[in-house]
Amino acid sequence: MIIVLSTLTDWSSCSHGSPGYYQQLDETESDMKAPTFDLTAHIRSVPGWPEPHVVFRDICSLLEDRKVFKQVIDLFVERYREIKIDAVVGIDARGFIIGSPIAYLLDVGFIPIRKKGKLPGDTISEAYELEYGQAEVEVQTAWLREGHHIVLVDDLIATGGTMVAALNLLQRIGVDILESSAIIDLPDLGGSKKIADMGVNVHTFCEFDGH
Repeated sequence: MIIVLSTLTDWSSCSHGSPGYYQQLDETESDMKAPTFDLTAHIRSVPGWPEPHVVFRDICSLLEDRKVFKQVIDLFVERYREIKIDAVVGIDARGFIIGSPIAYLLDVGFIPIRKKGKLPGDTISEAYELEYGQAEVEVQTAWLREGHHIVLVDDLIATGGTMVAALNLLQRIGVDILESSAIIDLPDLGGSKKIADMGVNVHTFCEFDGH
């Protein structure tokens, strides 16, 4: 998989989920002429972890290389540099690792979505299904407001449970979700399709087949 550096421009005139939004996204990406690099070569695959049938896609190998880590953050930053964004929202916990430097370089706020019980003050929470049982995530409500423009980021989209729960939280607040973005997509697990079916634009920079 070859990853291409891209920049989106002037989304302020495109409402979230509208035909114009997606047309502008497609036109921008078709005009990309920036340098490329093979991002998948820097992501470690660990067979049999945490379950025997799983191949774990480990971004730690990407983070360990300062040049590659910088290139990955730059991919996100260049994609959103010209867009009106009020905050980057990151999902616990790897979404914090990539979301914070993205927010810093875009000169916007960073909002964490955490596991239930980890945030003080007024919060709202959302439960989602796991293979065995349930989990819950929450976000503070002190700052985010209806109409804020946000980008939701995480390291990977697999079954989509955590990201869908995070999106439900943000939709309850009434923010404008410009995009749900991650480094890696595992399309065979269906998470990115679930997100798209919610009417939220999805972007990842590489994908792997299988689990």
